Amino acid sequence: MPSAERAGPLPAAPVPDRGLVPDLVRALKDSGSVGLGAFPIGVAFGVLVVHSGLEWWWASVFSSLIFAGSLEFLFLGLVLAAAPLASIAVTAFLVNCRHVFYALSFPLHRVRGRLRKGYSTFALTDEAYAVTAGEAARSFSSRRILWLQGFVHLYWAGGATTGALLGSVVPAQVTGLDFAVTALFTVLAIDAFRDRRDIPTPLLALACVLVGRFAFPDQMLPVAFTLFTAGLLARHAWTRRGSTHA
Repeated sequence: MPSAERAGPLPAAPVPDRGLVPDLVRALKDSGSVGLGAFPIGVAFGVLVVHSGLEWWWASVFSSLIFAGSLEFLFLGLVLAAAPLASIAVTAFLVNCRHVFYALSFPLHRVRGRLRKGYSTFALTDEAYAVTAGEAARSFSSRRILWLQGFVHLYWAGGATTGALLGSVVPAQVTGLDFAVTALFTVLAIDAFRDRRDIPTPLLALACVLVGRFAFPDQMLPVAFTLFTAGLLARHAWTRRGSTHA
């Protein structure tokens, strides 16, 4: 009889379907902390849209159809400057190229149906990835992942619409709104570290950021992501080689 080692690892058990309402409630809880950062930044974007001279509903259109966070702020400036479509396309690619790395470990394979996969791909944001990258998220069902992304989408679009409607009341510059997302990701990073206790990974990320910041300041983000990916691949190959020898 062949050994378990020769037969290979057993296929992962499918995630049980717990029903619509339980998954919705769990996704709402999962996305609660994200909303604390996404909503105020959406408000800031809505205020900026109105103060830029556009109608308030453009904030809803941009936040619902583009849904790309920092790109929307850049896109607004490009639209107001009547930038060529080629410049807009290149800017969008450079800003969102980080999502290529997210797709390597985002649990899209657990989302069922082509339309659902399509929306999940469209709604793949930094916040959604951060919540689904932990160990606890391995038990998330298809509905729970989609509800999570839908709530994040709602927080951002709702915040942008609210800010646009209150644009005449809210000042263009409100102290603290620009730090909300930074604080959010700091908390998510701390939670991820508590979950895995993997010290080399944050140290590697810090080293890659410092190299990108001082060696390539104009291209810090792509360089840091490239170095970090190469470092993770090298570490994985080294660990796998050590396990094979053991």
